[in-house]
Amino acid sequence: MAVNLDPDLLSILVCPKCRSEFRVDNEANELICTNATCALAYPVRDDIPVLLIDEARETRQENSQA
Repeated sequence: MAVNLDPDLLSILVCPKCRSEFRVDNEANELICTNATCALAYPVRDDIPVLLIDEARETRQENSQA
């Protein structure tokens, strides 16, 4: 299911944690923060972005054990 957001809305939305722009992940139905340090994924439910940090999914790979 593709993320169906108005392009004008998408252009003004920013990550609530770090204020970076988003990229759309249509496969996962999420908005992904473009800041590599933050990189949180926010769900889009019924074409409404849920921009709550508590609802976000971590996307960074932790490689500290290598």
